Amino acid sequence: MQRHFDQELEELKKELLRMGSLAEAAINEAVEALRSLDGKRAQTVINNDSVVDALENTIDEKCLDLLALQQPMAVDLRFVTMVMQISTDIERIADLAVDIAQRVLELVDKPLLKPLVDIPSLSTVAQKMVKEVLTAFVNKDTALAQQVIACDAQADELRNKIARELIEDYMMKDSLTAPRAVPLLLVSRHLERICDHATNIAEDVIFMVSARVVKHHGEKADNV
Repeated sequence: MQRHFDQELEELKKELLRMGSLAEAAINEAVEALRSLDGKRAQTVINNDSVVDALENTIDEKCLDLLALQQPMAVDLRFVTMVMQISTDIERIADLAVDIAQRVLELVDKPLLKPLVDIPSLSTVAQKMVKEVLTAFVNKDTALAQQVIACDAQADELRNKIARELIEDYMMKDSLTAPRAVPLLLVSRHLERICDHATNIAEDVIFMVSARVVKHHGEKADNV
């Protein structure tokens, strides 16, 4: 019975990682679509979101079955409940990639306001955080999860830098730039929110491994 239970937990882990990989790819595809103002590429991101949604439903159902039928205890209980929470965050990350793709569709017929520099940098941070937090989950690595939490400040700084430039250097000087500036503002916000969800997952990993609660107390993560 225990061997079968362990196999189910391993399968759950694999499905969560697949979901995370799809979400990470969606971020990359959405930002690449923005770089080239490629509407077809953006639409593909939007269309593929249903796969992530289906995986979330499958994971939730399996977790509920395991909780009801196996009644896991201690570490296994934390693992199953955290998988449910993490899958929710991953689904929201994928949704934010869709939001970026939708902003691309708004910009397709308009030339980019400026060369993209900070938005790709913010995207790199977001993708790195998502990738590393999934690695932390697989390896039960609280130190790596802590590093992911620390990266969130960099994401905030980049988002604020993008907002200042678009508002002060473009929109305040020429209101006619708003239709091209606002979607870029929103993209930076979507990317920053992706980083927030990666931070949530990192906090869940720390709880899963060590039963320490660091949500809303990021400064205490150093003691994990």
